[in-house]
Amino acid sequence: MKIAVVGCGALGSFYGAKLCRIGQDVHFLLRSDYDVVRQKGVTIRSIDGDFHVQPRCARTPDEIGVCDVVLIGLKTTANDQFPKVLPPLVGPHTAVVTLQNGLGNEEELARLFPPEQILGGLCFVCLNRVEPGVIQHTAHGKIVLGEFQGPSRPRTHKLAALFRQAGIACDITENLACTHWEKLVWNIPFNGLGVAGTAGYEALVSQPSTLNSQPVLTTDLLLGDPRWEQLVRELMLEVIAAANALDFDIPQSRVEEQVNRTRIMGAYKASTLIDFERGQPLELENMFLEPLRQAQTAGVPVPRLVRLCEVLHQLDPSR
Repeated sequence: MKIAVVGCGALGSFYGAKLCRIGQDVHFLLRSDYDVVRQKGVTIRSIDGDFHVQPRCARTPDEIGVCDVVLIGLKTTANDQFPKVLPPLVGPHTAVVTLQNGLGNEEELARLFPPEQILGGLCFVCLNRVEPGVIQHTAHGKIVLGEFQGPSRPRTHKLAALFRQAGIACDITENLACTHWEKLVWNIPFNGLGVAGTAGYEALVSQPSTLNSQPVLTTDLLLGDPRWEQLVRELMLEVIAAANALDFDIPQSRVEEQVNRTRIMGAYKASTLIDFERGQPLELENMFLEPLRQAQTAGVPVPRLVRLCEVLHQLDPSR
């Protein structure tokens, strides 16, 4: 298959490199890392074994042309680039797969392309880009793949088989919207509190006039302090309550599952923490504000999520 990777940070580079390693025709659409990746390729330092690949590199989508599959690993803050970078890559039979966090990404793609061409992939993986062309993989890696509209199709299973062939665990969901909410159960507390924690604990449980300035909180710190762990659990329960009000059946037992799964990650910095430290815009809209709007529309009280969004808005470097 001819595959384009749009958004070659940690996520796009990791999965793109896995596909490149098994001989797929993989094209990386690059900006700042173009020269390094073109000359030196991509190195993956992984708990599953290190490897190196040399993908095809391009600066513009026109250099790549129409593909069989487009994998989108962009930050959701760059979704306004969809109309510029995606059309040259997408033909009538292209599968457009967004691997992005949060809600609303598939809907934004459906404004450009037929809904039946769009899929979502939920990535459960711990990755960091440690330097241009070098990705550190510390835990997990599974993708849960689903069609934007309707049940799985032969194409869905073909793509899942391709990921598995590349050594990527891949499940198929028959309800992509529900799976998005399941991932939010983890993303909202660990991405959100990791950054909001720099304002201090009191900022999350009250409304002080000024915010403190402290280091970001990695996953081990959030689960190593009873106060922060309690906030993690309360946020998870709010997300589950909102999901269930929207007719997505997520059991409360998912809280304990997610907490236990996170303990093995060690001192992991979720993607939002890294964006914050680099002074980049936070993925507020899709990961936090849209879930908040849907929860409020469903009439579910989510006071912890409301306060979290307020603090994140105040801390957002793009504000």
